[in-house]
Amino acid sequence: MTVNRVILIRPGETEWNRQGRWQGWVANPLSDYGRAQAKSLARYIRNIGLSALYASDTRRAVETAEILAETLGFTPIYDQRWRERDIGAWQGMTLEEIRSWNVEEYKQLQADIENYRVPEGESRADVRQRVNEAFNEILAADKGSTVGILTHTTSTHMLLHSLVPDYNIYSGVLGNTAVTTIHREDDQWKLVALNDVSHLEGLRSRYVQELEQNNDSGN
Repeated sequence: MTVNRVILIRPGETEWNRQGRWQGWVANPLSDYGRAQAKSLARYIRNIGLSALYASDTRRAVETAEILAETLGFTPIYDQRWRERDIGAWQGMTLEEIRSWNVEEYKQLQADIENYRVPEGESRADVRQRVNEAFNEILAADKGSTVGILTHTTSTHMLLHSLVPDYNIYSGVLGNTAVTTIHREDDQWKLVALNDVSHLEGLRSRYVQELEQNNDSGN
């Protein structure tokens, strides 16, 4: 059975999400609010028909995946290649702090957003390479027609940009526990839904305005 539908899911909220701090690979747990989001997502996702769930091994992703697994009835498959971008020395900073404290480095980032490598961290191109490798392995494993991938903002945008023609990585912010769906027709992936948070019912993702305008949030 060929994989023809993929559900991309962002983890629930952490306190650093709330504060607008770039997380990268840090082992932040879900907040109480984030756990409530994940439980709402679990009630929604049980009807989607997932046959497998792949997930980042960051703590916030694992905690979200464990909540989903209670409803799905099968064990998530963890893979570090689905982690958020490693933002190295900028971990824990807000965007304003990065701009103010790393003026020249931030200018370099803006000059080459795809290839600039954060000090002690990764570039977007690095993220693109690893998520594409992981995605191709998921297709080869062929665990059913619909699979889920619990991953992060930058990794999701990089994968969509690689798969979906004319996808704009600045086209929208991904909320916590947002569901993004792609479908394959005639070997071409199409975007069905982006940033679906309809399941949250009063637990809407609490955005930091500045991060809404800068999708490479390291979250």
